[in-house]
Order: sequence, then C-alpha cells, then structure tokens
Amino acid sequence: MKPAIRPAFKPAIKPVLKIYRQYAPCFLLLIGMDGFSSLLLWLADAEAFYSLLSIIVLTSILLFSTMCYVLGRLNARRIQAYKAFLDQPDECREKLLVKAAGETYADDIHLLGFTLREKINAYEQAQMQLSDYEEYVESWAHETKAPLSLLTMILDNRRDELPEQISLRLDIIRSRIQESTNHMLYYARLKSSRKDYLFEPVSIRSCIEEVLEDYMPLLEEKQFQIEYPSSGCTVYTDRRGLLFLLGQAVSNAVKYSNHDPVLCFTLEQTDKEDILHIRDQGLGVRLCDLPYIFEKGFTGDTGSMRRHATGMGLYLAKEMAKDLGLQITASSERGKGFDLKIIFPSGAGLLERV
Repeated sequence: MKPAIRPAFKPAIKPVLKIYRQYAPCFLLLIGMDGFSSLLLWLADAEAFYSLLSIIVLTSILLFSTMCYVLGRLNARRIQAYKAFLDQPDECREKLLVKAAGETYADDIHLLGFTLREKINAYEQAQMQLSDYEEYVESWAHETKAPLSLLTMILDNRRDELPEQISLRLDIIRSRIQESTNHMLYYARLKSSRKDYLFEPVSIRSCIEEVLEDYMPLLEEKQFQIEYPSSGCTVYTDRRGLLFLLGQAVSNAVKYSNHDPVLCFTLEQTDKEDILHIRDQGLGVRLCDLPYIFEKGFTGDTGSMRRHATGMGLYLAKEMAKDLGLQITASSERGKGFDLKIIFPSGAGLLERV
C-alpha cells in the first residue's frame, strides 16, 4: 500500500491580493485621509498644492508599498507558524504560533492545540489497538494451520481405514476451515499498515500445481477435468498473493460446479499485458449480478449455495490484486461457466517461457 501523500498547501488567492482584501477598510481610510488632506491643501494654497503634488503621490505610494511589504512578511511568518504547528501541534509550536498570530487569537489557538493533541493521542491508541488485533489474527491463523495440517496428514495416512462418505465429509470440512482461515489472514494483511510482500520471479505452473494439490480431494470427488499449461512461465509478483488468487478461483469452481466439470488454465500474451484465464463450466453468474461480484459481502443468486456464501472471496481477491499491482476481471453467462482473468502488466508480466 502506498503511503498517503498530503497535498502541498496552496493559498486560495495570491498573498498580495489576500492582504488587500483583509486590510481593505484600513487602506480605504488612509486613501480617504490622504485625499482629504490634499483637498485642504488645495483650498488653502493651490499653487503650493501643485508644487507638492509629486511629493504627495510618491509619499503615498511609498507608504502603501511599505505597509504591503510589512503585512506580507507578517502573513508569511504566520502561515509558516501554522504549517509547523499543524505538522506537530506541541506546546512549543503553539507558543510560536501565538507569537506570530498575535495575542488576539491566543485563546483560539490554545483550544485548537488542546483539541489536536487529544485527537492525536486517540488516533495513536486506536493504531496500537489495531496493531494488536492484526497480530492476534495473524497469530491465530498461523496456529490454526497446525491442527489443519495434522488433520490433513491423518486423512492421507488413514484414508483406507475410514468409510468413503466420512472421509469425503472430513475433506470438505478441512477445506472450508482452511479457506475461512485464509480469508481471515489475508483480510488482516490487506487492512494492515505493514505489508510483507516479497516480489520475485514466480512460476505460474508451480503455483497452479500447488493450489490443485490442496484442492485435489474435492476436485477428484467432483470428477473435474483439469487443463493447465504444460510449459513453464514466470511472472514477477508475490508468490503467496498469487496462490491466494488462484485458490479463490479454484474454490469457486468447486463450489459452483455443474455436470461434467472442467477447470481450464490458459495464458494469453499481448504487447501490453499478459492474461491468465481460469475458466470453468459451472453455474456461472447472471448478467445483472456480474458488475457486483467483487463487492464486499455480495453473494448474488447462487441457488442452494447462497446460505454458505460469504461474499468475501472475490472481494479479497480484488483487493489482493490491487495490492500486487495486478488487475482481476471476470466474464460469465448463467449456466455456461465463469472466466476469471488475472492481468499482469508488461512490467510484471511473463518473463520467460520454457
């Protein structure tokens, strides 16, 4: 996640014009007094008035220019003090701001400083609580993986001793727990201020094989026909993030499979980008639901699976792709399958084909 960049402060109007507007009554009063004095001099002695006219004009211009310069410098110092105070509203900078702005605004500045310091303390406490929560979620997710691994090992080693239906149910339960744990873990990572992505050359084929191995019991139970590239290809990305994206696509294909299910991974390369297609021949998505499938909590019309759907899988996949600098899109037609596209830009696209 890119750090937030505060836009540079830009005055709404130019400093000189701002000074004129702020002190317009004073300027008008001085001009009026200057004009009135000139009128009295002209009435008293017109010849003396004309001889002193150039001096009067030059003096007036010099006076107004000096006032503008002094007020401009004071305004610049005040703005600089405000900037320093807003960057770090401690008591020291608060006193400097009072000195620059004048004692007239002292009470207002003290109230502003007190309020800002309270808000900053509350924000820091909330950040600490959020950090503790993120660490707890990540720790819980990692600790949960240990019994899941043990369950997987027991199922693999004792599968012949268990009835087929019980073995299948345990596989389904293990898969759901694993998926829910991954969702919680990746949700915490996406919302965390700390990112631990490792961008490196990653083999798409090895990632596909790893994900298929995790879901193999369910894929075999559904009798999926699987197709994926036989040649090696490499992209520059975070391996765990790509595994999560692929896992979400396979999970959805299993959940919403139809008769004679097929899961097909294909690569499409263009001049500007490389696209990994993940197609299935499942239930698909209605056209009216398609624009909303990546929204948080959206489940759409998923038939009997709706009560089990959380609407978080594709939302997390979209957020993960955004974090990795990738694009993820989808196309579908009800009853004719689902096509999920992971788009790698040219800078992060396919590095080699073997």
